[in-house]
Amino acid sequence: MANSPQSKKRARQSEARYAVNKARRSRIRTFLRKVEEALASGDQAAAAAALKVAQPEMARGVTKGVLHKNTVARKMSRLSSRVKTLGAAAAA
Repeated sequence: MANSPQSKKRARQSEARYAVNKARRSRIRTFLRKVEEALASGDQAAAAAALKVAQPEMARGVTKGVLHKNTVARKMSRLSSRVKTLGAAAAA
């Protein structure tokens, strides 16, 4: 347990940061879930729109230190690829 005033303050800061980061992660996952649901429904326009809204949220997660930049880059790449192939499949 934290005993010194400094360690008590650091524990408080850690709890506050944990709550903020948890909320950010949850928000990002919600946007990703909306993209996944649009992909599952087969609606390419809705999936593209959901991805367009999700991308800035994911990028914000990187700048805030919640997610690693390569993780977000990989997720964005894979999702945009899936949206693109969905559009190609619908056209064919």
